[in-house]
Amino acid sequence: MSLDQRALRDALGCFATGVTVVTTMTPEGPLGITANSFASVSLDPPLVLWSPARRSSRFPAFEAATHFAIHVLAEDQLALAQRFARAGRDFAGLALAAGLGDAPLLDGCAARFECAHAAGHDAGDHLIVVGEVLRLIRSDRRPLLFHEGRYSKIGTAVQR
Repeated sequence: MSLDQRALRDALGCFATGVTVVTTMTPEGPLGITANSFASVSLDPPLVLWSPARRSSRFPAFEAATHFAIHVLAEDQLALAQRFARAGRDFAGLALAAGLGDAPLLDGCAARFECAHAAGHDAGDHLIVVGEVLRLIRSDRRPLLFHEGRYSKIGTAVQR
């Protein structure tokens, strides 16, 4: 049975996700990419994952990265999400700090995870990159969401 890719994409879009920018340092300088394929894996050891697309021109650098930072964007960071969805080397005007393994750190996010590459797993047209969380920060800022092909904000909570 062959699934219609558009139908699959639309059905997957029913699952709201957070929006992240993943950064790493390369020999050519800092590199970033917007990704919503982020998930927790384990608390002990502390592991997270994300999945870059193999067709991305940025894929080889992220596949080879020994360290990276995953920034969970705040709801007012839409422009940052759009910037790194288009161009991976556009850090102009951003205040950067150097994280573990020289991964570029962006400011003002809802949370940030500094990771060492722990494993890579083949996953069709993507690679599942597992990172060991070595350092993190969390703020009280509300996250930016992605749902049904659009950026969104958190609405009213149903239950706590």
